[in-house]
Amino acid sequence: MPTPAQSAFSLENLAGRVDHIAPFHVMELIKMATVLEQQGRSIIHMGIGEPDFTAAPAVIAAATRAMSDGKMQYTSAKGLLALRQAISTHYAQVYGLEIDPERIIITAGASAALLLACATLVEPGTKVLMPDPSYPCNRHFVAAFEGEATMVPCGPEQRFQLSDDVVRAHWGDATRGVLLASPSNPTGTSIAQGELRRIVATVREKQGYTIVDEIYQGLTYDEAPFSALSLGDDIIVINSFSKYFNMTGWRLGWLVVPPSLVPHVEKLAQNLFICASTIAQHAAVGCFEAESLALYEERKAEFRRRRDYIVPALRALGFVVPVVPDGAFYVYADCRAFSDDADQLTIDILNEAGVVLVPGLDFGPSTAHQYIRVSYATSMANLEEAVRRLKVFFEGRRHVA
Repeated sequence: MPTPAQSAFSLENLAGRVDHIAPFHVMELIKMATVLEQQGRSIIHMGIGEPDFTAAPAVIAAATRAMSDGKMQYTSAKGLLALRQAISTHYAQVYGLEIDPERIIITAGASAALLLACATLVEPGTKVLMPDPSYPCNRHFVAAFEGEATMVPCGPEQRFQLSDDVVRAHWGDATRGVLLASPSNPTGTSIAQGELRRIVATVREKQGYTIVDEIYQGLTYDEAPFSALSLGDDIIVINSFSKYFNMTGWRLGWLVVPPSLVPHVEKLAQNLFICASTIAQHAAVGCFEAESLALYEERKAEFRRRRDYIVPALRALGFVVPVVPDGAFYVYADCRAFSDDADQLTIDILNEAGVVLVPGLDFGPSTAHQYIRVSYATSMANLEEAVRRLKVFFEGRRHVA
């Protein structure tokens, strides 16, 4: 029988890429919150970006029918044709775009879509521009394929987004593309259509690629619906059933790619995933029924109502909200009135007030210590109670730099 020393796995065998991927710090807060809840504490979760709504009735019914009918075998790597056609029709109805279903690849969540995009395009030693702050996994997907995410600090004057001037200024010999998100996590801000058009033109001029994460595109509140796909069929777009369609745990998303990339992405999908969950795919067809779409729009209106409550409430507490979010369900708030250490502040808020907020640490170095992300993907009652608790917490704690 092997001794512990003999059975231990040698860390010398770890791939070097593991060292380039940082831990997801928000999950440490969630673990701390779980311990407090197990001790009987009341905790209000405003950390993870997960809608408090669940799948629409038509989605549940479609999943039930698929299981009853035994439709549980593999699909093609590109996904169910019926679902790809439904997505294509949705683009036509909402955005006025004709997207060939053959360009749509169903994936195991937006994460798998980003993984496939990076597997297809990112080569070792090449660089991809993205804003700082941005969703941490985006840079880790690039790192997983031995590329380098060039994080460009983007402040509130730029709505925390890349601009064409910034792309031109930071494009180097090793740069191959840009990875954008509109609306963005953690800031809830979108890139203006004209600015996005200029960025795309610059990337074309550089013969690079543009990847746009649009998983929050359905949750845009202040402008008419717009997709980067309207800027040409060379744009790569990521989307998801998690946010607007309220299906986080179903792990389903999609990728729209240029026609020339379809066989290459399909080949990778065949080898890496075989296919996305068959049950989830059959269920997702129900997302596009009229009653489901009407329900999602009602829920979108509720998210907007929550945004319109939480932004002035945070400002009244003493946070600076330099940019009102126009999409998603996040507020990126400057907390320097209280602390220069957002990480410790969120730990103190959790322990003393029982509210989970996320420090900027996960989203990039430029805002790591000065900002927190507030998710309003919870009920209005929870938001109001959280604000009450925060008011008590901050009494007498205003920070003097």
